[in-house]
Amino acid sequence: MRRVLFLFLDGVGLGSDDPAVNPLAAAHLPTLRGLIDGQPLSAATGRTSVGLAHLIPTDAGLGIPGRPQSATGQTAILTGVNAPARLGEHFGPRPDQRVRDILDEASLFARLNRTGRPSYFCNAYPQRYFDAVQRGKRLLSAVPYAATVGGQSLLTVDAMRAGTALSANFTGEGWRTELGYTDIPVQSLEEAGAQFWQIAQPYRFVFFEHWLTDMLGHQRDLPAAVENFQRIDRFVAGLLAAADWAETLLIISSDHGNVEDCSLRTHTENPALTLLYGAHSDRLAARIHGLDDFAGGIEEFLGPH
Repeated sequence: MRRVLFLFLDGVGLGSDDPAVNPLAAAHLPTLRGLIDGQPLSAATGRTSVGLAHLIPTDAGLGIPGRPQSATGQTAILTGVNAPARLGEHFGPRPDQRVRDILDEASLFARLNRTGRPSYFCNAYPQRYFDAVQRGKRLLSAVPYAATVGGQSLLTVDAMRAGTALSANFTGEGWRTELGYTDIPVQSLEEAGAQFWQIAQPYRFVFFEHWLTDMLGHQRDLPAAVENFQRIDRFVAGLLAAADWAETLLIISSDHGNVEDCSLRTHTENPALTLLYGAHSDRLAARIHGLDDFAGGIEEFLGPH
């Protein structure tokens, strides 16, 4: 059975090779760089294919001038609709009604579920998140909104306890130390990567969102961003070791640049990072040029049912 695992890293572009500003250049990334024979994850490397792995600088601007934003970028990924062109602008961070209308129309989660290809958004949220939404103090960002359009209820602490969800920082430790859920299991980064594979078993498309990359970019916190990418590298190492890649495709991608240039507090106009690995990855790689190319390519890869 073909399956797509999507590891979404918010706010990661392909920038310079300068370790003084780019954590992707400064970090020790044996797993991620190892997929492309040790080449840097930078703009200079360009479009590169090594065996089952493909590095693809991905157009986040989609023909609209200005700095790409999260709501329209994530919507383009999860619908195949050029959301910035539809709106005439980049918009974010969270969707307004115009963006929600596009997600209502074309959410990939909904399209796959309607055609017998079950999808799953595997991030869990603490109760205070739901409380803030209920009070009108917080709007759903594009990814959880797209999942709810597909009919999924957002996952709670119960899914964390059951092992059917992942925390945004991978290991579950933050649920204990920052959120006060002292009964949440804590695991290593490699174990969390293996858990991603186990969570995916009943599904054809599983999406996991990691937002800390974007936050650290806005904070210009280069040392923390370096450490965070090294954590991501270990998570991916655990996933690669656990999964069966004969019929599985991994997509690691982003919605816009940001953290790759820690000299700035704003998003960049750099191409977004995309790294593909696994079964028939060359076919998807050939069609990925912009953020709006993912949804159709994923549907094609998964087949009709």
